[in-house]
Amino acid sequence: MRELSIITLEHVNMQKILNDPKEKFDLIIGEWMFNELYAGLPAIFECPFIWFSTVESHWMILKIIDELPNPAYNSDIVSNNSPPFTFIQRVQELSYQIFGVLDQYFVFSPIENEDYERIIAPIVRRRGKSVPSFEELRNNISLVLGNSHVSIGHATRLPQSYKPIAGYHIEKVVKPLPQDLKAIMDNAENGVIYFSLGTGLKSKELPSSIKRGLLQLFANLKQTVIWKLEENLPDRPKNVHILQWAPQQSILAHPNCALFITHGGLLSSTETLHFGVPIIGIPVLADQFNNIDRAVKKGYAIRVDLTYSLVDDLKVAINNMLSDPKYKKTVKELSFIYHDRPVSPGDELVHWAEHVIRTGGALHLRSPALDVAWYQKMYLDLAAVMFIVLAIFILFFNLLIKQISSSKRDIERKRK
Repeated sequence: MRELSIITLEHVNMQKILNDPKEKFDLIIGEWMFNELYAGLPAIFECPFIWFSTVESHWMILKIIDELPNPAYNSDIVSNNSPPFTFIQRVQELSYQIFGVLDQYFVFSPIENEDYERIIAPIVRRRGKSVPSFEELRNNISLVLGNSHVSIGHATRLPQSYKPIAGYHIEKVVKPLPQDLKAIMDNAENGVIYFSLGTGLKSKELPSSIKRGLLQLFANLKQTVIWKLEENLPDRPKNVHILQWAPQQSILAHPNCALFITHGGLLSSTETLHFGVPIIGIPVLADQFNNIDRAVKKGYAIRVDLTYSLVDDLKVAINNMLSDPKYKKTVKELSFIYHDRPVSPGDELVHWAEHVIRTGGALHLRSPALDVAWYQKMYLDLAAVMFIVLAIFILFFNLLIKQISSSKRDIERKRK
């Protein structure tokens, strides 16, 4: 992701903005993606900065605004473990965090410093300003807007400057379905199964044998199937409707949508809770495995792996989910929790962005943990003082014992 940040900052249009002294901004919002180079932009524009995190909260994003979360009950971003952890899982999470911190400190941070000095610092100097250190800038973040919510993830301890806004992308008023699609869903007496693998893996890229098998599977269902597929398939069953582009939110919002077969991206996972539709997850990459595993553990999802036995596994999963009411019941309960907020996530996002501007960077939300050295957090300075005191006491005690022993020997010699 470092390359993406560099390509962005060195793009000709971005360079025009960065080098134009007339460009002014009240606030910069940058997407955090395993690289923190954008944190150097406030040195140019002298305005507050907010990170936007697209996934569930994790130690790499939380350490920017607070301190490292405890790996005994917090998952790493690359981990599929879900708390409560077993002993082995706790060891895994601890090792992920230790090696991750060492990697950042000794490998990534020096590289980011070099990128900052090469790309951003010269622009600051040309404006006649003093160049702050990159470490100072990366620790001067106003907020993190996180694409998370307790209904989707876990009840993680979060600092004041982390604001969970999962669902911000969902429109308050869902757009109506196209008339032909609306008619299909309205007339689906046995409900609708919506199937989409997102954009990372297109359904058309599945092996032909699997696509044929899926058509046969869907043909034997009494439900109507809407399949987001980037190609037309011959001999399509009457209950199967193929869309090359699907208005996903509008489909999920329809009362006849009974089941969502998804790749498990976080936006899709959020939408399924927003609209209260249980899912069968077929994770493909990145955080999708973690998202689906969490949903399974919460009780509103079944995971099916992308293998050559996909059709058979999916058949079992569909039958289990549609015959067991617990999945629908659970997703409705979590949907209530998701919606039970003072304001919508979109409004909250706007509020906190404006709050940062109005308060000049929201310094009052800054965690004091950022200003405490690691050895002070671990009370190593206290341990050192106690060690010195104990060493002095032991030394004094030994000297006293020696003195007493010497005095006794002198008294005995005088008696003799």
